[in-house]
Amino acid sequence: MFLLKKIVGPFFFPLSLCLELFIVGLFLLWFTRKKKAGKIFVSVGVILLILCTYGPVPRLLLKPLEYRYPPLLGAKDLPEIRWVVVLGGGHTSDARMPANSQLCHSSLARLVEGIRLHHILPGSKLILSGGALYDPVPESKVMAEVALALRVERQNLILESLSRDTEEEAILIQKMVGKDAFVLVTSASHMPRAMGLFRKLGMHPVPAPTDYGIRESPGDEIDPGRFFPGSTDLQNTEAVIYEFLGLA
Repeated sequence: MFLLKKIVGPFFFPLSLCLELFIVGLFLLWFTRKKKAGKIFVSVGVILLILCTYGPVPRLLLKPLEYRYPPLLGAKDLPEIRWVVVLGGGHTSDARMPANSQLCHSSLARLVEGIRLHHILPGSKLILSGGALYDPVPESKVMAEVALALRVERQNLILESLSRDTEEEAILIQKMVGKDAFVLVTSASHMPRAMGLFRKLGMHPVPAPTDYGIRESPGDEIDPGRFFPGSTDLQNTEAVIYEFLGLA
């Protein structure tokens, strides 16, 4: 089931879906007499690509996911918490690069937020989670190298290096924290699914979302770039589809 999810999921990502429609449409136009059907497939692919790469649609879809839980700005409203859990978001263990460059953008953003919260929670331990899915080096080990470089004490680091996805992370982290409350750090779009999986096991996570795809500023209204399609909006659409597939 794990491999099936990883293989089937990408077929529903926006760029893959648009290319599939284009390929079917072009095949019908060039090699069959079903010209009308071919035009329909190509037209639907173009419309879908526009919707997925044009700002208002991705924002409309992503914002409810990302803003379901508010960011954790300080520690004054928190109970005494011993654990800060950072979920992995992807890495490539290229030995030619420093550890921070081996982490993908999401992982690095999550780690920095986890370290920030660890510093404002006296006596807390930083649990770094992420196994070796397609890479020989577990992601938690790479994150630990970055954390040490950012002056986190080695004795405050705990690594979970066996998980392959969020469900397995929840199961393995439960063995570490038990019934204790803990801060859960992950990307804002991923937080609703992560919270659901951890709570399903009877755990008590305190959400600390980060790595936002939707960030707003008063200057956005006069930025001419917002009126054009872009790769960032495509990534946001992919994040929405990825999370809805995961929730399903």
